[in-house]
Amino acid sequence: MEAPWRQGGRGRGRVRPGHELAARSGAAARPPAPRGRGGVRAAAAGTIGEGASGECRVLPSTRAVGPRAGEPAKFDEIKKANQAAAKKLVEDQLSSSSDDDDEDAELKQGKILDKTFTIYTRQTDGDASELERTRQYMNEAFQSGAMTCLICIASVKRNQAVWSCCGCFCIFHLVCIQKWAKDSLFLVSSPLTDDEFGKKDYPWPCPKCRFEYKRSETPSRYYCYCGKVENPTVDPWLVPHSCGQICEREFKPSCGHKCLLLCHPGPCPPCPKMVTTTCHCKKAKPVPRRCSAKEWSCHLPCGQTLLCGQHACENPCHAGDCQPCPRVSKQRCICGRQTAERLCASPQWQCDQVCGKCLPCGNHTCERVCHAGPCGDCPRSGKRSCPCGKTKFTLPCTEDVPTCGDSCDKVLECGIHKCSQRCHRGPCEICRQEVEKQCRCGKHTKRMPCHKPYLCETKCTKIRDCQKHQCRRKCCSGNCPPCDQVCGRTLGCRNHKCPSGCHRGSCNPCPETVDVKCNCGKTVIKVPCGRERTIRPPKCKQLCSRPPTCHHSTQEKHYCHFGQCPPCCQPCQKTLTCGHLCPVSCHDEALVKQTGFHQSAGPWEQLSEPAFIQTALPCPPCEVPIPVECLGQHEVSPLPCHSAHPYSCKRFCGRLLDCQNHTCMKECHHVTKLNSSADGKKAGPECSQCEEECTKPRPAGCPHRCVLPCHPGDCPSCLQMLKIKCHCKLSVLYIECLKLTCADLKEKELLISCKNQCPKELPCGHRCKEICHSGSCPLNCSQKVKLRCLCKRLKKEVQCSKIQEGQVSLECDALCKEMKQKAYEIKEAEAKAALEEEKRRQQAELEAFENRLKGRRKNKRRKDEVEVEQSSWQKYKNLIMLPVFGVAVVMV
Repeated sequence: MEAPWRQGGRGRGRVRPGHELAARSGAAARPPAPRGRGGVRAAAAGTIGEGASGECRVLPSTRAVGPRAGEPAKFDEIKKANQAAAKKLVEDQLSSSSDDDDEDAELKQGKILDKTFTIYTRQTDGDASELERTRQYMNEAFQSGAMTCLICIASVKRNQAVWSCCGCFCIFHLVCIQKWAKDSLFLVSSPLTDDEFGKKDYPWPCPKCRFEYKRSETPSRYYCYCGKVENPTVDPWLVPHSCGQICEREFKPSCGHKCLLLCHPGPCPPCPKMVTTTCHCKKAKPVPRRCSAKEWSCHLPCGQTLLCGQHACENPCHAGDCQPCPRVSKQRCICGRQTAERLCASPQWQCDQVCGKCLPCGNHTCERVCHAGPCGDCPRSGKRSCPCGKTKFTLPCTEDVPTCGDSCDKVLECGIHKCSQRCHRGPCEICRQEVEKQCRCGKHTKRMPCHKPYLCETKCTKIRDCQKHQCRRKCCSGNCPPCDQVCGRTLGCRNHKCPSGCHRGSCNPCPETVDVKCNCGKTVIKVPCGRERTIRPPKCKQLCSRPPTCHHSTQEKHYCHFGQCPPCCQPCQKTLTCGHLCPVSCHDEALVKQTGFHQSAGPWEQLSEPAFIQTALPCPPCEVPIPVECLGQHEVSPLPCHSAHPYSCKRFCGRLLDCQNHTCMKECHHVTKLNSSADGKKAGPECSQCEEECTKPRPAGCPHRCVLPCHPGDCPSCLQMLKIKCHCKLSVLYIECLKLTCADLKEKELLISCKNQCPKELPCGHRCKEICHSGSCPLNCSQKVKLRCLCKRLKKEVQCSKIQEGQVSLECDALCKEMKQKAYEIKEAEAKAALEEEKRRQQAELEAFENRLKGRRKNKRRKDEVEVEQSSWQKYKNLIMLPVFGVAVVMV
């Protein structure tokens, strides 16, 4: 991106004070950009590059110049555009790298759902509570195997053509629903005759909700959910079978608005638009409400006049018409003859009496039941027509109208000819005129009575819609009905044949069910026909009733099952030879492998699998524990009854030898007692003899051994010399072992000390003043040290221990603070002078550069010499530095 402020013109450019200048940062200056129309030269302000980690970063420019006056806003706009482009590039890289990650599948699904609901949630201020039903349908569309076609019982995949019912919104394969509609229409129209076929449009139902569709509504093409796009493409970032456009289907019930979600499965959510509406009774002020809930009640009494015209509605504000008046009053019937108590809501009622009033003719009476108003004229008065309607007669109401004697001339049922009889009462006869008639297929003609239909014997040879059979109807008009033959192909169950009409493609699954029973037959489940061979029998909760096959009188309780009963797990309880009962599980029916040798007849004979026979095994040896003492009388262990005899515990004998110091190391063995009063822990003649050296413990600190062999009693005193280092580990001392072992703590402290000063250093860095001693040195150092303030001007001698404990501190006085303030002011003046000098240097460099550019445009004219005036720092630096050095010397 080139800096927009580096624009050349005929006037000289000048850097305004206050604008920042970019540092060179040690890089070589870039050549000026080529001049375009208008003489514009631009220097690169920064480029967008890609780091080693793949992230986008902004590279600093090699050289930049501050913007001209009036252009900071334009610079900020370009800077923001660069930052937005870099951020978008990073987001695109991150999103593209996460598409292949299986762990982000749920995050991807959530993004698609949020994108689908965005337009709707904007209208509801983020409220998505009304979208739960639609969200459920969309989640099922994403989950593998969640959507299943109820016709073929197979999963609906993303790339398969589907059809959705508008009643229950269930999704089916397009091929399956087409076949279902065809079979349904065949079953309905199969009992119809040839004449009735095609005259009525019979509907076909949805397999799930039985919503009826017309024959013309049978789906033939694959559309998205909203019906806008045919054969929508498979997009991993859209809901399966969706086009990704806004749904725009009208809400149900219709409110004038359209669905705002993206193309989605399932029902559309309630309308989220805001409308201003009043309550049902129109008494309350209009309030803004959601269009889906615009009907509301103010809960005040309705007050509308009821149909009775006397009372007002007392129910709270409600929708629709008011309920009938619940009060009762006495009311007369329409004719006024009877009075009865009736609901006020139905004031008009008729009694069961015939009117019976005399008509104006005076010969007849009114035959109408209870009615209001006059009875009217006699129905037989005035001019009356003959049966054929050609002649009118004026006769008294007591006489019947005679026939006129003219021909009838009424159009017969054929619709072509007229009745040739004289005027007569009753229906006309059938048409008997002979006409030239053409058969229904149009291949033959024949002269015959008009009322008889003409059907020839020619059979239709057209192939029906099943593409297998001919029509074979006599005198077919060309509108061949669907094939009326039954399919009859063997279904996948291998037990039944297809009951549907002859059709193309594979047959539907078998509709029959088969009972699968448990062994006892009390538990039954129904499974689709053909699956009874692969499905597991049901689990029966009834107990098995088979008798036991072992020596026990009853078997353990277990549920009904197929095959043999499980092995008996009850204790055997047979009496063994030792008198105990056998505690192991029952072994009357154990499976034993046959070990008989089989001579093969030749190399061609295959080895047979080992055979197992069921036989009763003998009871195992008795395992009842019996306490038995070992040979050396060390322990009493419980041993199994079948092997209960004295044993060796494998331990050392452990009896005390004659030396009174060691024990017998032989393995546990039998020992003969010398007399009855002898101790049981003493060694006997079978024990070993002691041949060890004396191992009695020496006094504490004595490292020497006893010079005598193993003996009873105490050992003699040790007279050898010990070589040992002092406490400070610098001197070697020789001390008698007896003195060192018999001395107490104070005496040992004096014996081991070399009587020299301790060489250890204290934590403060000074040497310990004590004589050679044990343990850590005391921390109360008495050495004198110098203590200074923070500015190092004041000093004071104090004891080292007080400094370590923090009891003494030396703070700066007023003079120290004054000197520190003067040093800060001098430093600030130096920084300010350096900044001004840098600005002057850059100004001079810029003017020199512009003079060089100007010289090139004037055909190598002399360059303008730019005098660089000395800065204030160069003029007065000597006057400033001398006081600074003086202050520094004073502080030191």
